[in-house]
Amino acid sequence: MAVSNYSLKVNRQLLDPSFESYRLSLEPIPIYNVELDAAVAEVKLKDSQYTLDHVRAFGMYNYLHIDPWYEDSVFFVDCKGRVLNLTVTLDTALGKPIEVFHMPSDPTVCEERLCASLSFTSATWASLSDGAGRLYLLRTSMRRENCSLKWEPLFSEEMGEPFTILHSISHVQAGVHSMEVLLLRIQKDPSSDSDAKGSGYSVSLEWITVSNTKKYKVRKRKMLRGKSVPHYAALEPQGKGLMVASEKPFVFTHVDGALLEQPAAHAMEMESSADPIYFWQQTIEDITVSVRMPEGITKDDVLFKLSMENVSVGVQGFAPLLEGQLHAPVDPEASAWIIKDEKSLEVTLQKRSEGPMWPELLTGGDGRGEFLMSEEQTALLHERLTYLTTEDMNANPDKGKPPCNAQELEDCDGFPEDSSNLTRFDGESLKPTHVVNLGSHQYLFTVDLNPSEMPSFCLRHDVDALLWQPRPDQPSNMWEHIATFNALGYVQASKRDKKFATCPPNFSYAALGECLRRVFIYRQPSPVDTVLFNRMQGRQVGQVAKQQVASLEFLLFPFNLCPI
Repeated sequence: MAVSNYSLKVNRQLLDPSFESYRLSLEPIPIYNVELDAAVAEVKLKDSQYTLDHVRAFGMYNYLHIDPWYEDSVFFVDCKGRVLNLTVTLDTALGKPIEVFHMPSDPTVCEERLCASLSFTSATWASLSDGAGRLYLLRTSMRRENCSLKWEPLFSEEMGEPFTILHSISHVQAGVHSMEVLLLRIQKDPSSDSDAKGSGYSVSLEWITVSNTKKYKVRKRKMLRGKSVPHYAALEPQGKGLMVASEKPFVFTHVDGALLEQPAAHAMEMESSADPIYFWQQTIEDITVSVRMPEGITKDDVLFKLSMENVSVGVQGFAPLLEGQLHAPVDPEASAWIIKDEKSLEVTLQKRSEGPMWPELLTGGDGRGEFLMSEEQTALLHERLTYLTTEDMNANPDKGKPPCNAQELEDCDGFPEDSSNLTRFDGESLKPTHVVNLGSHQYLFTVDLNPSEMPSFCLRHDVDALLWQPRPDQPSNMWEHIATFNALGYVQASKRDKKFATCPPNFSYAALGECLRRVFIYRQPSPVDTVLFNRMQGRQVGQVAKQQVASLEFLLFPFNLCPI
């Protein structure tokens, strides 16, 4: 199955090029609180959990779980091992927490325990991790109708090292009820060398299928491994596939404990197969090869091997773009490669014998490359790669807007150096079928908008924040742009203490929660009751986008959002 490279298609009708700014509103926001008889089960990172991945996965964890099937209910686990339900009634008050389940085991005896995690599998099921390695599948009945009914554990099993639950779904096929659960672990990498570069840890995603014939049992365990905590990981309905967004690629390694044979790498689909994949030129001393690469490539994605007589250049997970025996020997120690503007790879090969000109780069020839000679041909090389990269600050001088001046940029204008990919894996073949290079589109947050669909995700596009909904049943348009939060990409970058971000199902606002006491709410533009004029442009303003700030009395607790 070939992997197809896709791009996210922005719906221009959802963009507002005339948006100006948010206006601070002093309208009061109702704030309610409730006293707990036991503290929330907070787990702090230990000295052994020192990596950035540990902080991303567990240090930024939200201990409050909204029920997507019943948005007025939120749940949390307290230090006594109880799962508590808290009903939120807007404009009135908070109800008292009600216990719905009590974990029989004591997770505190596990030294490497993590925070307990909860995922609502369906309207009548939930999956729970105690943080010490045990997975519970709980029949909750209809939570909307009876929020105080005790949950019934129909599956409880030790699953190995501690984990957190990222996502879970429930489905029925041929009369058999199955639940798919996605687990996240950060483990010591046995293949890593203590003296080698890196943290010594790897990230694993385990996809577990539990089915009921006579009783609920684990039917399938599929393992993926990568080198970074995913920004997004979710299962498709019916368990037909898996989508992962991460800075480093993931690959399936085991099924039911058996090591998978890694298939031969597939060829990478370039934007235009008619164009050469690489260009090369030479002097009497060296060879220079410019290889086209996917946009946003980083040095960790590059696979480069060079010996005196052979060369191989490629990208992780794909067949080599350039591979074969060189026409003549080179000096590997005097050769080097460098990434140019994250879109091409420039390789310099030092000839062992100066003087003779090579008639070909690889023995036997290679139809995927093109030879360029002389300074005139060098200029042609630059021209032909202009659509991939350019050093010109204004490559299209006909455009009305002036080029960007880097000296005028602020810290919050910057984009992350690492590039992320969004990959869709097929549930049967376990191979990637679709790949989207997110480039510099910063990942902002994940949100459950419709419990019958996959979670949505929000990315920064220029200054805006765009919300995307996965559509696995639409292969030609698998990710749909469904909403835009004007200037939120720029605004959130200036919030250095930002810990949480989310939005309600009706997209009426976005909220940013800081580590301490403040919650910032950015509302969509709405009509104004009075006539306002823009003095600078001399026109009437028909809509205003409001910003509100809520200051909490206590340290900010992870929050739930509903339409208000």
